[in-house]
Amino acid sequence: MSNKTSVADSGQRQQTNGHTNGSAQFAKLGSGELVPSRYVVRIGEIDVMVISDGVLSPPAESMATNADPAVRGAWLDNMFLPRDVFDWALNEVVVRSGQQTILIDSGLGMEYPDFPKAGRLGMRLEAAGIDLGSVTDVALTHMHFDHVGGLLVDGVKARLRPDLRIHVAAAEVKFWADPDFSRTAMPPDLVELARSASTRFLKEYRGQLRTFEEDVQVAPGVVVSRTGGHTPGHSVVRMTSGGDRLMFAGDAIFPVSFEHPEWHNGFEHDPEEATRVRIRLMRELAATGGQLVGTHLPFPSVGHVALNGDLFRWVPAVWDY
Repeated sequence: MSNKTSVADSGQRQQTNGHTNGSAQFAKLGSGELVPSRYVVRIGEIDVMVISDGVLSPPAESMATNADPAVRGAWLDNMFLPRDVFDWALNEVVVRSGQQTILIDSGLGMEYPDFPKAGRLGMRLEAAGIDLGSVTDVALTHMHFDHVGGLLVDGVKARLRPDLRIHVAAAEVKFWADPDFSRTAMPPDLVELARSASTRFLKEYRGQLRTFEEDVQVAPGVVVSRTGGHTPGHSVVRMTSGGDRLMFAGDAIFPVSFEHPEWHNGFEHDPEEATRVRIRLMRELAATGGQLVGTHLPFPSVGHVALNGDLFRWVPAVWDY
């Protein structure tokens, strides 16, 4: 069994959602943050740290744009969730394999006031003792603003190694040179945010990009593979060592995907292909027994996928201490 360790940060902003109202007295006793924000899993000889960048709160309808509103509302009710806004976790991963330290995605960054509960990655990397200068590689699942924004924060590039390698699918780079949002349900402000973030990212980091067509091994046991669907170059990262497996699925799998894999996410540029991709990946996970981590699954999002008839069941891992 893989070893797992959870760690709560200190000195961060206190959560103020319905579960922690009235907890200010506890905050005065020590840490300013009452939620854990990093969690380590050992995959054979590979260390995998899931780090929370916070929470995004888009409209609830964006998680199931093709669903009957009554059915979507009933699902939310059954999950004890509000019908108007759906809180999405925003998880990134740091992988240590051999002599390499790989950052998978970089979170939202600090320039988007419409998402005040996200953009925590920099301070949480620091709290975890991870120096940006130690990162040898970045693997991008795709180039939406909540995946590249952390690399656009003022001062970050100067702290990165000059020989940093950024691995991204060639199809993703090509797409964002002239992106098409016609199949998404993104509101105009988020369309412009996505367009500007990708443009800035390509301008800042084009010289450090290492593109691949279908897959690439970026470190021992760490392979990035293009899936398409969510975006044309969307990719997942598979980690394999000593018989253990873990997949970071990026935005291929969402909290609703297990019971309703057919529901389209509003940020998907090819919703039908995204549906086929997530079903294929969940079948793979159910067959192999490998662990899953996803960008928008509830932190720390470590768990397994089991078959449930023609659908799937999410089985969260038991936290070890």
